[in-house]
Amino acid sequence: MPSPFTPGFVKICGVTTVEDGVFVGQLGARALGLNLADSSPRKVTLEVAREIAAATKGALVRCAVFRGRDDDAILEDLEGLDVDAVQLHDGISALLLKDLRARTLLVIKALNVEGSDFLDFDEHRVDAVLVDGPNPGSGVAHSWTRLAQRRFEVPVIAAGGLTPSNVADVIVATSVTGVDTATGVERRPGIKDHEAVRSFVANARRAFASREQ
Repeated sequence: MPSPFTPGFVKICGVTTVEDGVFVGQLGARALGLNLADSSPRKVTLEVAREIAAATKGALVRCAVFRGRDDDAILEDLEGLDVDAVQLHDGISALLLKDLRARTLLVIKALNVEGSDFLDFDEHRVDAVLVDGPNPGSGVAHSWTRLAQRRFEVPVIAAGGLTPSNVADVIVATSVTGVDTATGVERRPGIKDHEAVRSFVANARRAFASREQ
C-alpha cells in the first residue's frame, strides 16, 4: 500500500477508548497509537486494542506501540491484533524485522533525540523514524537543534511535548513529515480532551499547508 508517511501526517497516540479513536478519525488525523508498553499510564489491554482497531479500520493508520518488550512478547501481542504499523522504542533485531515484514506491517523506529544511536541508526531498515525526547510519554518538550545535525532519508515524525499551542512552531522550524502527541491533548493520562485534539489537528494541518506555499 502507498506510504501514509507523507507531509501532513498527524498521529494521536495513547488512545484508550473506542470513542476517542473514532473521534480522532473524524477530525482528519492520519493515525492513532495503541500503547502496549507495560510502563505506560496509557497502556491498553489487548481486548481494548482490538476493539479500537476494529472501530477505526480504514479510517486511520492503526499503530501498536511497544517499549520494554522482547521480540516474543511483541509478536505474541500482534497475534489477532489487526493493526497497520508498529512503533518500536527499543532495538530491532533482524528476526523481529523479518517477522514484521512478513505480516506486511509498517515499522516506525522511535529515537531519543539525546540518545547515543540518534546519529548512527540505519533508518533504511524502517519506514519512518519518530524523534522523541528522553522520556517518551512525559509531555516534556525538548530541543530540536540536534535534528538539524542528522539528515534522514526516510520520513521523520516529531514527538515529545507537542501541544496545540506549539505544534505549528515545530512544523515551521523543521522539515519533519509528521507530528505525534499524546500528553499534549489529554484531560488526564489516556483520556483525550476533544477540544485539544481538534485544535492540535487543525493547527498542524494549517502549518503543513503553509509550509507548502
